[in-house]
Amino acid sequence: MPDLANLNLGRRARRLRVDTLIRLRWLAVAGQSAAVLATFYGLGFPLPLGLCFLAIAASAWLNIGLRVRFPVSHRLEDTAALILLSYDVLQLSGLLYLTGGLENPFAMLFLAPVMIAAVSLTSRATLLLGILIVLAASFLAFFHLPLPWLPNESLSLPILYLAGIWLAIVLGAAFIGIYAARVAEEARRLSDALAATELVLAREQHLTQLDGLAAAAAHELGTPLATITLIVKDLAEMLPIEGLIGEDVVLLAQEVQRCRMILGKLASLGDEGAEMLDRMTVSHLVEEVVEPQRNFGVELVIDNAGEGAEPICRRNPGILYGLGNLVENAMDFANSRVRIEMRWTQDQVRITIEDDGPGFLPDVLIRVGEPYISTKGPERRAKSENGGLGLGLFIAKTLLERSGATVAMANAPPPGRGARIVVIWPRLLFERLKTGEAERSARGR
Repeated sequence: MPDLANLNLGRRARRLRVDTLIRLRWLAVAGQSAAVLATFYGLGFPLPLGLCFLAIAASAWLNIGLRVRFPVSHRLEDTAALILLSYDVLQLSGLLYLTGGLENPFAMLFLAPVMIAAVSLTSRATLLLGILIVLAASFLAFFHLPLPWLPNESLSLPILYLAGIWLAIVLGAAFIGIYAARVAEEARRLSDALAATELVLAREQHLTQLDGLAAAAAHELGTPLATITLIVKDLAEMLPIEGLIGEDVVLLAQEVQRCRMILGKLASLGDEGAEMLDRMTVSHLVEEVVEPQRNFGVELVIDNAGEGAEPICRRNPGILYGLGNLVENAMDFANSRVRIEMRWTQDQVRITIEDDGPGFLPDVLIRVGEPYISTKGPERRAKSENGGLGLGLFIAKTLLERSGATVAMANAPPPGRGARIVVIWPRLLFERLKTGEAERSARGR
C-alpha cells in the first residue's frame, strides 16, 4: 500500500476555478451596476456616473477575457488567483473612492475577497490580500470624493466614526480570514483522511476478493487444460510405454491430473462450501486479528463470555482492519499486557481492548479519533516509520462505524491504568451475512 504521507489526495482539485471567480465577478458587476443606477436615478444623488461605469466595465471586460482564455474547468495557481482577487479589491476601492470612501456603507464588501482567499488559497496569499485591504481602507479613510447625498447638501461623518469603520473592516477581515481558513483546513483534513480510509478499505477488499479471482482463473484455465489432457492421452496411446519418452509422457499425464485437482479446488472457492468458510464467530474474528501481534514481548489475554450462542458474522475487511489497528496501537503503548474482552447478549456484541500503558494524554483524549490527531508522543513519532500521521485511529474508527459499530475511547478508570477502547455492535446488525446491507443500515441509522 502506498505511503499515505506522500499521497496527493485531491490537493490540485481544491484550487480556485476560473469559472468560480468569473461567476462571482459577474454577480459583483450586476450588483454594482444596480447600486449605481439606483443611487443616481432612483435617489437622485449626484455622482460621477461615467467613471463608475468605467470601473464596472473593466471587470466585465476582464471576465470576457478570462472566459476566452481559459476553459471552464481550469484551476488557477495560487499566485494567479491572488492577482485576480487583488484586482477585485482595487476595483472596489476605485468605486468607493468615487462614491464616498469608507463613508459608503458598501465598504463592507472588502470582506468578500478575503473570505474567498481564506478558503481556497494558502495562508501567505490570504495574508497578502489582507494587507492590501488594510492599505486600501486606510487610503480611502483620507482620500475620496464626497459621499453621494441630497442636492445642495453634504454629509460629513466625524473622524472618530470613520476610525471605527476602518477598525471594523480590518478586524472583520482578520476574523473572517482566520475563521474561514480554519474551517476550510478542517474540511481538507477530513477529506484527506476519508480518502485514506477509502484506500485502506479498497486494499482490504482486494485481499478478500482473491478467492473470486482464483475461481475465475480456474474457470478460464479449464478449457486449455482439457485440451492438453486430450493431447497427452493421445500421445500415451501412440508412443511406446518403455523408454525415456514413455516415462516423460506418463509424468506429463500425472502433472496434468494434478493441475486439474488444483483448479478444482480453486473453482470450489465460489461454492456454498466456501461461503461457509467465509463465516466466523466473534472468537475467530478476534483470533484472526490478534494472531499477527503475538510473540512481540507483550502478553495477550483474551477473555470471551456471553449469553446464548456465540454470534457469527461474515468476514468483513473493514472490521478486520479496524480491530487490527486498535490491537496494534494497544501493543505499541502497552508495558507488558494487552487484554481483549468479548461479551455478547441477545441485543449486542461488545469487544473491549485494554492495555497497561500510559493511556491517552489529556489533550489528545478530548479529540481522539479525529483525523491527524496522533496518540504518539514526540519520541514515538520520531521512531515511527510513517512519522505519526494520526490517521490510524481515525481510519479504524471510521471503518468500524461503517459496519454499524459504536466506538468509545477513554482511559481505564482508577485504580486501573492505560487506554480502553470499547466497540459495540447491535447483534442483529453484526450477524447479517451481507456486509453491504449491514453498512447501508448503519449509515441510515
